[in-house]
Amino acid sequence: MPSAAAEPLTPERILETTEEVLRRFGPTKATVVDVARALGVSHGSVYRHFPSKAALREAVTDRWLAKSVVMLEGIASAPGEAAPSKLESWLEALFEAKRHKAGDDPELFATYTVLLAENSGVVDTHLTELIDQLTRIIAEGVAAGTLAAPDVPAAARAVFDATGRFHDPQYVAEWFSPTITTEFEAVVALVIRGLRA
Repeated sequence: MPSAAAEPLTPERILETTEEVLRRFGPTKATVVDVARALGVSHGSVYRHFPSKAALREAVTDRWLAKSVVMLEGIASAPGEAAPSKLESWLEALFEAKRHKAGDDPELFATYTVLLAENSGVVDTHLTELIDQLTRIIAEGVAAGTLAAPDVPAAARAVFDATGRFHDPQYVAEWFSPTITTEFEAVVALVIRGLRA
């Protein structure tokens, strides 16, 4: 069986290993040396791909957030579904993705919550991408006459803000309440009714 060091050292492999190290040690104790040790390489090899610990942490945060963006883009750009239904599907997918990340791997989710606070530029880009997707969905509905919004970007931001309880990590403790699904459905129904043409 080849050793871990026998495999090519790629940025993706480093990021995967960094996730494992963060899960094991947490964000305050995980180091580049720990990542290098897990990869079976020197820490200098890791630094050849990521110039600093901050750059590595930023890249792993971006990778984690990008998974949601890609999944949601599939909904936002899917043809054939009416905008109100697409908006509901998009919001539901965002909530479920966040809830699964928090529930399936709470240690890593807690780690990412710390990393998100450190990487505001990455977070700002992520939020912009999500709001851009909402903007396209709402614009599609306005064009089709199924939604009404005099200022589509402002409406998209308002929808994102109004549903924050269901995707902002600061509310993670509420995501597993027995009534959260009913509460989510009520908010989404209200938001969509408010946008209907």
